[in-house]
Amino acid sequence: MEKNMSSRRLRFLAMTVIGFAFVSSAELALADDNPTATAPAPAAAPAAAAATAASAPSEQKPLRKVEWTFDGIFGTVDKQSAQRGFQVYKEVCSACHSLNRIAFRNLQDIGFTEAEVRALAASYQINDGPNDQGDMFQRPGKPSDYFVPPAPNEQAARAAHGGAYPPDLSLIIKAREDGPNYVYSLLTGFTTPPQGVTLADNQYYNPYFPGQKLAMPPPLSDGQVTYADGTPATVDQMARDVVTFLQWAAEPEMEARKQMGIKVLIYLAIFSVFLYIAKRNIWRKLH
Repeated sequence: MEKNMSSRRLRFLAMTVIGFAFVSSAELALADDNPTATAPAPAAAPAAAAATAASAPSEQKPLRKVEWTFDGIFGTVDKQSAQRGFQVYKEVCSACHSLNRIAFRNLQDIGFTEAEVRALAASYQINDGPNDQGDMFQRPGKPSDYFVPPAPNEQAARAAHGGAYPPDLSLIIKAREDGPNYVYSLLTGFTTPPQGVTLADNQYYNPYFPGQKLAMPPPLSDGQVTYADGTPATVDQMARDVVTFLQWAAEPEMEARKQMGIKVLIYLAIFSVFLYIAKRNIWRKLH
């Protein structure tokens, strides 16, 4: 009898350990990544590419809050918005900021066709080589290539931006606390400085930027791009779209991760019922 009881207790303990293991898996699948663990923090957010320290830093204004489609455990990427956001990145942001962690073929995840991706990749010239003679050469891009940075190296980028180094935008959403709202607030927050705030040459005022003074001019203006789907290209709309695109760029696996987490939680709910029934049955016989 004692041997039988010990065997049952061991089985119950094993089932409990398995349950805890699945709980841990679900938490990892659903939890947002820790920005400090997943992304090396760039020198600053998009506008911080050309940031200049304020002579007397003021308190940063609380970020504007936006309801994003990708928020929450059921959140998804609005693919139409992400495509428009890519257009904003390509026509505006890419002049200064790279997107080093994204390949052209990744754009199929947000609804671009294979033909569109091939055509886009071919519009870029990629440094390749060496060839049989030991020389480097340029060729049209392929879907497997990564986006070409606007400057060949950090020194060239700094020389073109007065000593500042524009950060790569691949992980910018994860590299800032409340990244989506931070980038949105930054892009839409440029304004005239209040009385008593003095700006140096080539400085601009933005209350959402740490220090509130930066050297990047307002990057967006109404009608700056022409959306193929006819959506009015207001500053607010372009900021929302480019944030959606950058959120996808920072976490291309987000939807799959959330779907897996939901499946694990459903499994755990069913498993918990059977675990409770097994526990009741075991202890009923023991008593």
